[in-house]
Amino acid sequence: MKDMTPKQIVHELDRHIVGQTEAKRKVAIALRNRWRRQQLPDELRDEVAPKNILMIGPTGVGKTEIARRLSKMADAPFIKVEASKFTEVGYVGRDCESMIRELTETSIKMVRAEMREQCETKARERAEKRLIDLLYPGRRPRASQAFKPLDPHSGDEPGVQEVEGDAADDKVRGMLAARLSAGELEDREVELTVKESGSDSMMQVFAASGMEEMGMNMSEMLGRVMPQRSKSRKMPIREARELLIQEELQELIDMDLAARKAIERVEDSGIVFLDEIDKIAGRGSPGNGPDVSREGVQRDILPIVEGSTVITKYGPVRTDHILFIAAGAFHVSKVSDLIPELQGRFPIRVELTSLKAAEFSRILRETECSLIRQYEAMLATEGVELQFEDDAIEALAHFCEKVNEESENIGARRLHTIMEYLLEEVSFEAQDLTGEKVIVTAAMVQERLAGTVEKQDLTRYIL
Repeated sequence: MKDMTPKQIVHELDRHIVGQTEAKRKVAIALRNRWRRQQLPDELRDEVAPKNILMIGPTGVGKTEIARRLSKMADAPFIKVEASKFTEVGYVGRDCESMIRELTETSIKMVRAEMREQCETKARERAEKRLIDLLYPGRRPRASQAFKPLDPHSGDEPGVQEVEGDAADDKVRGMLAARLSAGELEDREVELTVKESGSDSMMQVFAASGMEEMGMNMSEMLGRVMPQRSKSRKMPIREARELLIQEELQELIDMDLAARKAIERVEDSGIVFLDEIDKIAGRGSPGNGPDVSREGVQRDILPIVEGSTVITKYGPVRTDHILFIAAGAFHVSKVSDLIPELQGRFPIRVELTSLKAAEFSRILRETECSLIRQYEAMLATEGVELQFEDDAIEALAHFCEKVNEESENIGARRLHTIMEYLLEEVSFEAQDLTGEKVIVTAAMVQERLAGTVEKQDLTRYIL
């Protein structure tokens, strides 16, 4: 990410998301500011607080897609969480601090992956040596008998020590190494001692009750106290090699160093995308169902966004410089329904616009992995060549806009429904159309979808 300017970030987002230029610019600037802060002197770096972003817009306009694409672009710990899954302290469910613990876990995986890349060559070499030891343990040296002068069975003088056949062993091991490198022994079975862990069942129990962190800590504690069981397994060399590489990597990677690097990376460049924040908005009318805990969740999120210390199993994590990007549709509630303190912690607000026929047409044509390209590729696996005429794409876009206006506006997600209706017959009979070319015309779109739109108009009057 440090090499990408805001213009380059926006250009990368344009490949997958149509429109919403203002939101892309805000996000690109916020990401670039993470890198700029790292270049400041120490005394000034701690004073620069992240400018958190609140994205407001109807469903299906690109809020979550922006987060998904950012997670692939950002060279930083990044997680997407849904605010509606959190509960106030005292209620059964996930506490708000779990988002920081998840972010730390993501950072640990990133650092561990980087350290694995550095150690992989050495681990592979050590694994190959262990494979050779399994294939050829070497000659067993004879037990040397001690010379006892007073024992008549020991002889008159000490015996000559047997010279081991080191040269012969080295020759055999060299031949095995060459055959392993050439892949000639991949199917040969070897017997390997594998360590077993019995803590997985406990993790499932804790995860089901919403206490994942406690489950991880308990399993780690029991793993240290209780002895690990091991059993011998026979497996092909191709499987044994991967298992041995993983064991060697665990020995080569310093987990304490990885934890320190991961926590530092979370504190300096971590990003949390807080989706569905409008679902916890709502003040007043206390005592009505789920509203009881909405303000409580906001109050629990507030100190994390303001800056606090969250205890994780890898150590304390400060949240002062973590960037929070919140998003919500705000159909029923308003931004003003959030508590004032939380509103103030999201100084940058951007409204995403609803999508019209022109945007739907561009989504089908211009995005890198558009629905049209996906359907063309999927039907090509059956030997069917699918082709869309320009008029058909325009008709699809207009139908999508019409349905969104007359029923619930779900944005670009409506395209999935319409495309499925349109290509249902072709998908069902694809195996009988092998070698044929199917051209989707505007007339075909009108014939397939006109009746569907009329049926949707009637559904609102049916009890």
